[in-house]
Amino acid sequence: MNTILIVGAGGVGGVAAHKCAQLPEIFHEIHLASRTLSKCRLVATSIRQRTGQEISTHRVDADNLNEAIALLRNLSPDLLLNLALPYQNLTLMEACLATGTNYLDTANYESPETAGFEYKWQWRYHEEFREKNLCALLGSGFDPGVTNVFTSYASKHYFDEISELDIVDVNGGENNESFATNFNPEINIREVSAACRHWEGDRFVESPAFSTHRSFSCPEGLGDFEIYRMYHEELESLTAAFPSLRRAQFWMSFSPSYLQHLKVLTNVGMTSIHPIDYHGELIVPLQFLKSILPDPGSLGESTTGQTCIGCVLRGRKENQPRSIYIYNTCSHESSFRETGSQAVSYTTGVPAMIGAKLMLQKKWFEAGVWNMEHFDPDTFMEDLDSFGLSWSIEESDPFVRKACS
Repeated sequence: MNTILIVGAGGVGGVAAHKCAQLPEIFHEIHLASRTLSKCRLVATSIRQRTGQEISTHRVDADNLNEAIALLRNLSPDLLLNLALPYQNLTLMEACLATGTNYLDTANYESPETAGFEYKWQWRYHEEFREKNLCALLGSGFDPGVTNVFTSYASKHYFDEISELDIVDVNGGENNESFATNFNPEINIREVSAACRHWEGDRFVESPAFSTHRSFSCPEGLGDFEIYRMYHEELESLTAAFPSLRRAQFWMSFSPSYLQHLKVLTNVGMTSIHPIDYHGELIVPLQFLKSILPDPGSLGESTTGQTCIGCVLRGRKENQPRSIYIYNTCSHESSFRETGSQAVSYTTGVPAMIGAKLMLQKKWFEAGVWNMEHFDPDTFMEDLDSFGLSWSIEESDPFVRKACS
């Protein structure tokens, strides 16, 4: 019997739980755990109403190693899907090693005390997982995740050598809020405010956040958006996996309103991650800000529009230059109708389910700690088409407008 434990009952955890419940022939027993049990129960109720399936709910503090170990020993799942905060990755990996449980997450580890993120903390567990014959799959979301698989698929089928990669993440959605983030506000603001790094030649080059931007025309008539170069974790693993890459960049769209709000909040100190004294209590300004911003999980019903995320790849095939654009578009409205969440959560939760499915089927399974591009991309690409994230390939290079610096 395939038993899974999903840790995290936010937007992504909710989507993943819904999608797993749609496949009872694969996911025989589903457990959902969070620090806030009421969130788990809301997801369970939605799943029951939408699919008729039952899931079990539990409370766990994912920062507490002993609690995580106790829950894993009680449930004995085959796989833990870590869809909680990236701060908790190492604790949950330790719990999996202690209990003989396979592991999956969607984002790499971040230290609460230091802004920035690197895979090195999790890669260090490779030998321990290998020795225990356990598999850990890192970054099974969209970006990272599907973008890694897109790159691997393009390398396998369209290129002899890839020399350049541009990952472009556009959210063309709108909601009724003056300022809101697409996912956890604390993680979102830490991520986009960090110094930019991109791969150039044989090393990463750093530049100020938001210092390089350009216009980008999305396919299928979705419109033009201003995209900003920033660092994203899949660049670390992809440049290692594909050493022929001479340039690799990540771009994300931001509206003028978002950037103006973020600038003001930064200027008044509200995005700081360093504790301050407030009437004798230590508080972290960014964590306080998170508490008063809209919960991204509550935005599903009011969000309209589409996301467009993909990879522009350049290289050579049979000694001829070649460029392709491989991408997915996803509707916020259709995502909400199916799972009760907006498309940003949907595009992360669906790949998490697919990664879990392939691990349980042993189609993607090898002892150790691996990023997505390690495994054969074809079966994952087939499942994307089957489970709500269809993709397209254009034999063209959409980077045709001059960048602004």
